[in-house]
Amino acid sequence: MTDALFSAVEVAPTGRAGYRLHHLEVFNWGTFDKRVWRMTADGDTALLTGDIGSGKSTLVDAMTTLLLPAHRISYNKAAGAEARERTLRSYVEGHYKSERVEATGASKAVGLRDNRSYSVILGVFVNEGHDETITLAQVFQQRDSSGQPYRFYVTAGRELGIEPDFVDFGSSLNDLRRRLRNGGVDLYDDFPRYAERVRRLLGIRSAQAMELFHQTVSMKSVGNLNEFVRNHMLEPVDAAQRVADIVGHFEDLTKAHDAVKRAREQLEALEPLVATSRKYDDALARRDEAESHREAVRLFIAERRIGLLGAEIEANTQERDTLTGQVAELTERQASLGRAREDLIEARARAGGNRVAELERSIGTHRAEAASRRERWGRFDTAVRAAEFDPVTDGAGFTATLARVEELTGELAARRDGLDDERATRHAQKADLLKDAERIRSELTSLAGRTTNLPSS
Repeated sequence: MTDALFSAVEVAPTGRAGYRLHHLEVFNWGTFDKRVWRMTADGDTALLTGDIGSGKSTLVDAMTTLLLPAHRISYNKAAGAEARERTLRSYVEGHYKSERVEATGASKAVGLRDNRSYSVILGVFVNEGHDETITLAQVFQQRDSSGQPYRFYVTAGRELGIEPDFVDFGSSLNDLRRRLRNGGVDLYDDFPRYAERVRRLLGIRSAQAMELFHQTVSMKSVGNLNEFVRNHMLEPVDAAQRVADIVGHFEDLTKAHDAVKRAREQLEALEPLVATSRKYDDALARRDEAESHREAVRLFIAERRIGLLGAEIEANTQERDTLTGQVAELTERQASLGRAREDLIEARARAGGNRVAELERSIGTHRAEAASRRERWGRFDTAVRAAEFDPVTDGAGFTATLARVEELTGELAARRDGLDDERATRHAQKADLLKDAERIRSELTSLAGRTTNLPSS
């Protein structure tokens, strides 16, 4: 290989984020035989040039094999080959020419290696922005005369190389596997698990990106661009399910609209019933208010009656006290007259008897009368003071007080007559209110028993 074959064309500065190919190594791959061959890209875009048959497609196929399953790869596509003239087995055995078999007349491929050799392809990818390096590798050995080669897959989170890591391990690939596993390298025997690990290491979230790589690698032309974008660049979408979801959502919306419409119609149908219910509630409220008024009228009448009867009782009590005093005065006068009568009878009987005894008897009589008069005077003075009249000290004051008492007696009698008239009026009003309450109760009972709001007549 010459320097021109692997010359790199720098098209962007270093230090970029994202995994980029740093270098590709092959050992016993195709016609690259017996030693390690390396193509270094250093994370930049590389232009691979050379004569026909120099191995350009072989290196591209090695890179493709690292990332895609072998059964899906069209080998030597970069050279424009239409038939499957190259296979994974041809690269592992190193086919370089065909020979004619004289016995059968068929052609037979001639390889550079037999089943005692093995092949390795290795790619190192570097993410300069995050200072991370990963290595992908595959090891092959054609153990049978027919069929596909035996292989296993290698991934590592550090840089590996064919010469330090994949050579001088012994006579069996099992020794190589054991050494790699002891070195902290991940080994896989099937491509699906290896491909999942590769996508995780490279940060490829979707397998569609690998499908796009498969379709574009070594592409010569694109037929229908729309079909290419739809089939290889866009994620598959279950349109039928989405359409079914939209139709189901539309049906749900239709059902919801019908339910809302039906609810509105039901509300409109219930409006007369609601109005009737409100009228009924208003009638009940008026009835309750009338009943409360009736209770209040009963209490008001009782309160007024208590006031009137209290005033009347007080007046009767005063009148009773006055009559009681008059009865006591008359009783005392009767006793005095009885004594006078006895004196006269005794005097007449004796016709001028013992004058001293008569005087003593007269003195006792006058003393009793004086005590009686003092007692009556005390009661009279107490009554005058209770009535808040001026104190009586002489006959003129007594005459004035008597005149005042007669005047107030007339006023109280007139007031009592007025209160009697007012009480009769209140009794009449009470009777009228009771009649109105009875009429309202009858009307409420009639309204409660009706089935419609139409008047009965």
